[in-house]
Order: sequence, then structure tokens, then C-alpha cells
Amino acid sequence: MAKNAAKDSIAFPPKISLIGAPSDIGAGHRGGSMGPEALRVAGLLQALTRMGYDVEDRGNLNGPINPDTPPVNGYRHLPETIEWCTAVRDGVYGILKDGRMPILLGGDHALAIGSLSGIATYCAERGEDYSVLWLDAHADYNTADVSPSGNIHGMPLAVASGYGPEGLTGLGPKTPFLNPKRVVQVGIRSVDSIEKKLVVASGMDVHDMRRIDENGMRQTMSDALDKLASLGGHVHVSFDVDFLDPSIAPGVGTTVPGGPTYREAQLCMEMIHDSGLMRSLDLMELNPAYDVKNATADLTVDLVESLFGQQILSRTDSAL
Repeated sequence: MAKNAAKDSIAFPPKISLIGAPSDIGAGHRGGSMGPEALRVAGLLQALTRMGYDVEDRGNLNGPINPDTPPVNGYRHLPETIEWCTAVRDGVYGILKDGRMPILLGGDHALAIGSLSGIATYCAERGEDYSVLWLDAHADYNTADVSPSGNIHGMPLAVASGYGPEGLTGLGPKTPFLNPKRVVQVGIRSVDSIEKKLVVASGMDVHDMRRIDENGMRQTMSDALDKLASLGGHVHVSFDVDFLDPSIAPGVGTTVPGGPTYREAQLCMEMIHDSGLMRSLDLMELNPAYDVKNATADLTVDLVESLFGQQILSRTDSAL
């Protein structure tokens, strides 16, 4: 598998900055605003520090509370979402400018509009392209015209691709600020009926659960990572916790049965680490209100450890 050949301003091993976005403004269920603190309670910073990384926690961003109101012109909480995503954009951009790797602690997936626009701004200044590995049960390519709920957490990739209100599509250095042909999705298993047509037309590379069932996680991730390596540039990983099967990760508001198992998820993360491609990370949609004794947060930290190099045995030292 090819390594990323892009010129890096982020040192390796990377210096890591955690930044929290405690908002469920874009979701249909309340509780995601507690996600950043649940990840801290689960020991995310301590786990990465034990592995030898230089880790800092920049605390939480500030933004409006969730007004919990119905959609207006197809969007729920649009002004509040713009304010939160602007804060996330600036926070992620600032971390990248400092030569560090941002890990955004969500918070619902609408906040990825902020992280993507921050990355786009940073990469544009460097004359660099960027790509996205989207680990999720949902395609998140809805628009106000087709969304049954108006919840913006189902729209971030569409918004970044230029479909949506100017207050969100204009957050990047240009509109659109993401080329959907540079998006690779893994784990998809819930796509709204009209959204399917938009996804196909977008040119995104989608590895849905049927492909994982037929080919296995190893082949699926090998194909996904080879595609990202061939594209070059900065690679952002956006991990929605509902990517996982709800039998192992109940702490999300939008569970979808039939997701990756514990071992499939571990292999996915290990292969991302082995590729050397990841330059930034979202941890999204963790909802402690639906969790059991913080088990989903604990699992997420466990998977992040694999994403940053934790292995059962060193692949070079073992006979595997």
C-alpha cells in the first residue's frame, strides 16, 4: 500500500491537539453535546500520552445552545449551526497552522462542515489538495430539498460539495470547498431514497456494508486506502461512532443495525495507521444519553489507540 508522498508541515509522530465541540445543534436527538466530556472521561488524552505522543487539550469551543425548534425552509437550527461550524473551522485551522494534528471531539456530524472548511482553508494556503475518509452508517449527502428531517448532521458532505445555504457553503476558501470525487466512504448502510441518486451522481467512492460482507474488511480498506494514497495530499478521517454495530456501540442517537464488528473496526483502524495517510481526525456523534456506563466512549478510545499505532504485536517483530 502506497504511503502519502505529500510534503508535510505536521511532524511525525504528530503532536496532537484535542478540541471539543459540545453541540448537538444539527442532530435530531439531544445528548451529543456531552460527547467531548465522555471521551475525556474515557481517558483519550491519557491513552495517547501513554503511547508516547505529545498531546494537549485545548478545551471546548463555545457556541449557542440548542433551541430545539422545527425546521425553517428545510433546515433546523441553521443560524446556530453556522456559528458552531465557524468556531470549529477556526479552531481546526489554528491547530493545523501550529503544525499539530487536530482531533475534533463531537458533537454531532454537522460540525464536520467546520472541520472540512478549516482543512480546506489550510490546504488552499499551501497549494495542496485534501481528501476525506468518511467512516459512517450514513452517506450524509442530504439537502434541504430531500431531507425528511431538516437535521443538518445528515448534510455535511453535501454542504462541503456546494449544496446548501451560503452561510455554510461559504465557510471555506471557495465554494465548493470539497471535491466529492476525493471522498471515500466506508460502512454505509442507511441512505435516504432520493439521497441515493445524489450520492451516485457525486462520484464519491462508496464502500457500503454489502461490499464489506462480500469482500471482507481487509480488502475493503486496502481498496479505500489505495484510492486515497493515489489522490495524494492531506487525508482527513471523519469517524462517526454509528459506523459501528449498535450491539457494541449503543451510545449514538442514530443506530443502524448491521455495522462493523469489534474486530472489523479494529482492523479498519490498524490499516489506516499502517497507511501513514491520516493528517486530521473527527470523532463524532457519541451520545452519552444513549450509552451504558460510558462503554461506547471507552470503545472509541480503544479504537483511537489502534488508529495511532497500538497493535497486539509489532508487525515487524512477529511472524504474522
